Amino acid sequence: MYASNVLNRLKTQFPTQTLFHQALEEVFESLKPALDKNKKYEKYAILERLALPDREIHFRVSWVDDKGKIQTNRGYRIEFNSAIGPYKGGLRFHPSVNEGVIKFLGFEQILKNSLTTLAMGGAKGGSDFDPKGKSEGEIMRFCQAFMNELYRHIGATTDVPAGDIGVGSREIGYLFGQYKKLTNCFEGVLTGKSLAWGGSLVRTEATGYGCVYFAQEMLKSRNESLEGKVCTVSGAGNVAIYTVEKLLQLGAKPVTVSDSQGMIYDKEGINLELLKEIKEVRRASLTEYAQNKPSTQYTPISDYPAGSNAVWSIPCFAAFPSATQNELNEQDAKNLLQNGCKCVSEGANMPSTIEAVRQFIKAKICYGPGKAANAGGVAVSGLEMAQNASMNAWSFEIVDKHLHSIMENIFHNVSQTAQEFGEPTNFVLGANIAGFRKVAEAMIDQGVI
Repeated sequence: MYASNVLNRLKTQFPTQTLFHQALEEVFESLKPALDKNKKYEKYAILERLALPDREIHFRVSWVDDKGKIQTNRGYRIEFNSAIGPYKGGLRFHPSVNEGVIKFLGFEQILKNSLTTLAMGGAKGGSDFDPKGKSEGEIMRFCQAFMNELYRHIGATTDVPAGDIGVGSREIGYLFGQYKKLTNCFEGVLTGKSLAWGGSLVRTEATGYGCVYFAQEMLKSRNESLEGKVCTVSGAGNVAIYTVEKLLQLGAKPVTVSDSQGMIYDKEGINLELLKEIKEVRRASLTEYAQNKPSTQYTPISDYPAGSNAVWSIPCFAAFPSATQNELNEQDAKNLLQNGCKCVSEGANMPSTIEAVRQFIKAKICYGPGKAANAGGVAVSGLEMAQNASMNAWSFEIVDKHLHSIMENIFHNVSQTAQEFGEPTNFVLGANIAGFRKVAEAMIDQGVI
C-alpha cells in the first residue's frame, strides 16, 4: 500500500514523465516484500525521499556552429542521492533527452551504484544536442559551452559525471579541458578519460564485459555455460561491441548486432575486427558489414516485423539487449522464450518493458536486469576514481580482475537477497531490494536532510 500510494502521487505530480514512471513502478513493485517486512522505511519516508532528486539543474547551452549561426540546446544535471558517496552517473547527448529521461536514468543509477559496493551516489545528466553529423569543432564548442554551466555543480568529491550515449572519450576530453580551464584544477572530476591523462584501462570494455560476466555467473548457478552457445546482441556501440568480444573470448557465438538503421544476422558469428573497423573507425552503418561479409543477412528497421524487434526473432541460447530503453517488448520476450532462450542479460538501461520483464520472471529463466548486469561500466568508473585519488594507474589485468570480482559479488548479493525473500530466480526483486536497503540505511543514519 505504501509503495502504491507514493507511486500514484508521483505519477500525478509528473504526469508526462512516462519513462520515470516505468522505472519507479518496476522498482517499487519489487520492493513491497522488503517494505512489508520492515516498516521503518515508511516511517522515515524513504521512498518519497529516494524518488525526488536532491536537486535538478536545468540550463541553456548556447554555442556557434560552423556557419557562424548561434544554436541553443537544453542541458541537465540531476543529482539524485549522495547517501553512500558523491553523485555519480553519465552524461547523455541525444535528441531524445529531456527531464523525464534523465530522471529515469538517475533513479536507476542510485541502485546500480549501490550494488557495486563502491562509494558512489546516483546522478545523471545530458542534453538534447545530437553529435551525429556535427564537425569536431562544433562538438568541441558545444562541450565547452555545456561545461561553462556544469562546472559550478561538480567536483571529485561532489559529483563525478561520465559518458553515456553520444558522449565518448572525445567529448569527455573537451569537457575536462574546459573544466580545467575554468577552475585551474586538474582532478578526477570526470571518468571515461583518455589513458594519457587519468583514464583507466578496461573502461571502454567494462559494461559489455561485465554484462557477460553476470550472465556467466547466472548460468554457472544452474550448471550451464556460454561456451558453444548462440547469442544475440542488440546495439553496435561500446556495450554491444565489447559484449561480442567477451562472448567470443568465452567460446560463445554472437550472431547479431544492430544500429539505428537496422540489424545484421551473421550465422557464421560476428566478425569482431570488421565490426570494430566499421563502428569505431569509420563510424559507418552496418550495411557496410553486410557488404563486406556475404554470409550476413541485413534487415532495415522498415522491414522489422510489426510490433517487434527483428534481433529478438533470431533463435538463441542467450540474449544481450545493449542498445536503448524499451527495445525489447512483451512480444519480443515471447519470441525469445518460444525459440528456447535460457538467459537474458541487459547491457542497456531498462531495455525491456515491464511486460517483457514479467514474461522472463514467470518463465524463471536466467534474467539479469540492467541495474545489476550492466553495473560493470560504473564499477570501472569507480575504479578510475580510485586510481586518480591514489595517482596510480593499474594494468589491464588488475582492472579486469577487479571488474570480474565486482560482478561476481553483485550476482551473489542479488541471488542471496532473492532467496531471502522466497523468490530465488527473481533477480529483479533481488537487485532492487539489495541496492535499496544499503542506500535506505545510510539515509536513516544521516537524518532528515
